[in-house]
Amino acid sequence: MPLLQRQLIAALLFACLGLAAQAQPLRIVSEAWPPYIHDDNGVLRGLDYEAAHTVLQRLGVEVEWQLLPWRRCLLAMEQGQADGILGIFRTPEREAAMLFPHEPLSQVEFVLFYARANPYPFHSLVDLRGLKIGVSAGYWYSNRAFRESALFAREPAPSHVANFGKLVRKRVDLVINDRRSGHFALAQAGLDNQVRQHPRVISRDRMYLGLRRTAGHAQLARRFASELRRFKREPAYAALQARYNDPAPSTPANH
Repeated sequence: MPLLQRQLIAALLFACLGLAAQAQPLRIVSEAWPPYIHDDNGVLRGLDYEAAHTVLQRLGVEVEWQLLPWRRCLLAMEQGQADGILGIFRTPEREAAMLFPHEPLSQVEFVLFYARANPYPFHSLVDLRGLKIGVSAGYWYSNRAFRESALFAREPAPSHVANFGKLVRKRVDLVINDRRSGHFALAQAGLDNQVRQHPRVISRDRMYLGLRRTAGHAQLARRFASELRRFKREPAYAALQARYNDPAPSTPANH
């Protein structure tokens, strides 16, 4: 067989393989973090999940979703076992390995939660001296002073509900979590009458769909951001937000 013919056959083979790879569903992982994404009796629901699902469906992208512990989500991305990760904060370190659509899925506010029976006054980081703070394993907190402070100890838990369980059992003194997610987790665990939140916000951040840096994902990131912005202007998105409004009553400022 002539060399040119063999080269043409090889080129066609690689092209077919490329098309087959593109036809594979997009593998997206995330940790269950209601109300942003969670399993509701075998059905995925949540503010960020439903927004991303709607946008990807409009773009004609087939997706396989999987819920994993957060550290396993990060590892799956690092090892190429996932194409995307839902609900991730954008940092310079992560941008080296991931692509981020310019439009965020949602915004979060991290606050401190305390057991109603053991309130701890909190106005600044100095008030946390000597305390044990329940944190989420593998999470990145944008407030650098909080993230790097040596005033207090940090104790990770395998889940958000587990963190609050430790709080009411006095195994940690405070828990840091997103305000909206924290109240959903408390309601889910039946602990909403035993836990309160401090009104002071530790940090604010935005959550994104992170995509693995690979061929085709840069274009997908651009298309995703454009369609997400369009979706956010629609009544359907306003209805989605209303469905996942913060269930918590207003918290008094003095403790």
